[in-house]
Amino acid sequence: MRVGAHVSASGGLGKAIDRAQDIGAEAIQIFASSPRAWAFRPPSDKHVADFRAKSEEADVAPVFIHCSYLVNIGGAADLVVKSVDLMVKNMVAASQIGAAGVIFHGGSHKGAGFDAIFDQAVGAIRDVLAESPGDTYLILENSAGMGAHVGSSFAEMGKLISGVDSPNLKVCLDTQHSHAAGYAIADAEGVDAVMAEFDDEIGLDRLVVVHANDSKIEFGSGVDRHENIGEGDIGLDGFETIMGHAAFRDVPFILEVPGFDKNGPDKENVDRLKAVRTAVLGTT
Repeated sequence: MRVGAHVSASGGLGKAIDRAQDIGAEAIQIFASSPRAWAFRPPSDKHVADFRAKSEEADVAPVFIHCSYLVNIGGAADLVVKSVDLMVKNMVAASQIGAAGVIFHGGSHKGAGFDAIFDQAVGAIRDVLAESPGDTYLILENSAGMGAHVGSSFAEMGKLISGVDSPNLKVCLDTQHSHAAGYAIADAEGVDAVMAEFDDEIGLDRLVVVHANDSKIEFGSGVDRHENIGEGDIGLDGFETIMGHAAFRDVPFILEVPGFDKNGPDKENVDRLKAVRTAVLGTT
């Protein structure tokens, strides 16, 4: 169970490793391009080599790329085409730098309903996997359950995974999104049932990474609002419950919190999560 964080790759991919070391992150997530743009600039051979060398030397792993927030496999046809293209570019970059995979949000069906966009969503994911290197996972993240988001329930995610039927399609479980969507993942009396449902609908073998975020808002609110570890509605006790559950024993935890200085994941958040890990697993 490695504790990591989303870090900036600004100034060159290797800088991400430097920033990870500064805050004590053992694993990282980065953006390979702007998270709010369709434009994509592939990493240079020099930056790829620098990143690989630094990550190996520092033992920062696994590495994940988070795809652009613009991706939407539930939208209009032209948007789906652009989404597939951008995801493939991110998958190629992930393979180049030795990342475990690319995490993406399913987007929104804009009120059409999940069943109405199911076939196109499955087709989009299949297209991405068919055009991507086979050594990299495509990783679907659960949503907070707000509005018409694709993948707002374990059942929806499981249907997509079954429809695609590929071993390279995996899952990222976000603690805040789960809490907001009404899954009692942080409750000592509810976590067993939540993870049993996850296993039934999706399969625990699909879980490859956790986004570790406390919640600014209350349980079941359906709102995506991250908070620093121990400062939100999940709290330190909630993270002890999560990290102490057997389903997460070998899964990396990646922070996406606002940070105490509002500059993103920081050493204080990493240290807090490591302290929880020590409390429940006895490892530093």
